[in-house]
Amino acid sequence: MYMPYIQGFGIGAGLIIAIGAQNAFVLSQGVRRQYHWLVACICFCCDALLIFAGVAGIGGAVAVHPVVLQGAAWGGAGFLFWYGARALRAAMADQTLRAGSSVVLSLREIVLATLAVTLLNPHVYLDTVLLLGSISGQFESDERSIFALGACSASFIWFFALSLGGSLLAPVFAKPGAWRVLDVFVCCSMWGVAVHLLPI
Repeated sequence: MYMPYIQGFGIGAGLIIAIGAQNAFVLSQGVRRQYHWLVACICFCCDALLIFAGVAGIGGAVAVHPVVLQGAAWGGAGFLFWYGARALRAAMADQTLRAGSSVVLSLREIVLATLAVTLLNPHVYLDTVLLLGSISGQFESDERSIFALGACSASFIWFFALSLGGSLLAPVFAKPGAWRVLDVFVCCSMWGVAVHLLPI
């Protein structure tokens, strides 16, 4: 019974641990210490819901509707371009370079941004719903939930570790140059993923 959990954890970690828009956002909020634990919790909860949905069989149903994935790709790319431009503007604004004077987003803005950077990326559906859902098909029905639990465990550990890591790095970002580098990094990550998402 341990093997499905171990495989779920390993595959889940391999899919989640990658530099992308969502991870860059979680890291940046951790550094800024702006609702960073809530951000990590939202990302984990979304992952868990999608993973269990995929294992429950939704993956196959979504796969036969490519229009849904294409629409999500355009919407996700648009949001990432906008958020990347916002980060670039912050990098060029002196008043946002210090932790004490950085612009603080409201709780509502943080929640909406986290949901957008998570759910508007069609790759999250490809990874969690379709890929993990299809891989889980190799297990017996009673082992699929254990496989999903393993993948969810990897997601939980990663997002909270990323948020904690960003929080611990906060003193480093007392230097104006470090904030500029972070914002440029976030911008490049968002735009890079956005270009990759465009179905062209």
